[in-house]
Amino acid sequence: MGLLPIKRQDRPDGVSVPRPVLIVDDSKAQRKILSMQLTRWGYPTVEAASGEEALALCQATDFQIVLSDWMMPGMTGLEFCKAFRRLPREGYGYFILLTSKSEKTEIADGLENGADDFLTKPVSSDELRARLRAGERILGMQDELVEKNRLIGSTLGELQKLYDSLDRDLIEARKLQQALVRDRQLEFATGSASVLLRPSGHVGGDLVGTFQINPTTIAIYSVDVAGHGIASAMMTARLAALLSGGSPDQNIAMSAGAYGRSEAWPPEMVAHRLNRMMTEGFVVDQYFTMAYAEIDLFTGQVRMVQAGHPHPLVMRAAGGVDKIGAGGMPIGLIEGCSYNRITFSLSRGDRLFLMSDGITECPNPQGEELGVDGLIAFLNKSKGLKSSALLEALMWDLADFAGQTDFPDDVSGILFDYRGPT
Repeated sequence: MGLLPIKRQDRPDGVSVPRPVLIVDDSKAQRKILSMQLTRWGYPTVEAASGEEALALCQATDFQIVLSDWMMPGMTGLEFCKAFRRLPREGYGYFILLTSKSEKTEIADGLENGADDFLTKPVSSDELRARLRAGERILGMQDELVEKNRLIGSTLGELQKLYDSLDRDLIEARKLQQALVRDRQLEFATGSASVLLRPSGHVGGDLVGTFQINPTTIAIYSVDVAGHGIASAMMTARLAALLSGGSPDQNIAMSAGAYGRSEAWPPEMVAHRLNRMMTEGFVVDQYFTMAYAEIDLFTGQVRMVQAGHPHPLVMRAAGGVDKIGAGGMPIGLIEGCSYNRITFSLSRGDRLFLMSDGITECPNPQGEELGVDGLIAFLNKSKGLKSSALLEALMWDLADFAGQTDFPDDVSGILFDYRGPT
């Protein structure tokens, strides 16, 4: 059975009621004198004639103020104080020793064994009241601290519930975001695309993908929405819908051609249309970078736009890696911004790599970024691997460079292999 705590209560009128006091003394007369004084000041009292009796009372009741004589037969006041301190209790107990001892070594011995204060016999009424008030202040501060800790614990419990709920929602959001890139390996008539998408947190702001424009042309893209978290993830979901091959009529890059043939806006116009949508249609303070390429599957001709995104790379079958583009402005920053078309050709066996800056700007433990040259070195090291295996090797190399597997930014990319017509 736990102890019954006795603490100061507040009356309905707001006046504080003093805490009960345990008086311990082998002298009945001394107990009565102390009890009369305390009762006159409003303190409820309980008396004990010995340390043993007092200890038994304390095992049943959680007294917060104790007045105990030092010199008693059997268990002394100092021994009772040591035993009192060993008792399990909810709050602090303020212990005052009544003694005729005045030497510093004896006082130090009492403090060392758990006493909080001393009163010299015969006890002065004014000094006794002052010591009790000092004890009340200390116990009041302790009660206030306990209450604040209780409130903090309660608040932390509520926050934990909210965090757990948010964590579950974010896990589901991650699953939904991963579902935006349904296939990590896509096959076309004369080529294939391998996809890499790894958010730095539950959800991220990167998006990579591809869609078929017509039987001879595909588009691949890499998008990086500024920032992290839910707001960026919601924007990537919106962009995934706008660049979806499953709904050509909703695809911002597509246009209706003659005789029902699907056609697409030129890459620079796709960037322009997205920029106009961001600056005029969306009331959001967001922007994103993008690399968008339109590839002719039979000629290898590529039309591309680079909008603030890292330079796309072409891994040539004949050897070497070409850096494509000149930078360009991000989408959603400047109203009416224009974008330039980039054209180049892929030969049989060439690979086109679009990636986010989570790769090129990944830092090592010294804070140095990998950079484009570092990325090219990794690609050259693994160029003999198939594209899916090459992307996996790239992740291992990046983790080794960073010294950790948790990257500070989202990591994404799409690698297109051009096999050429047979």
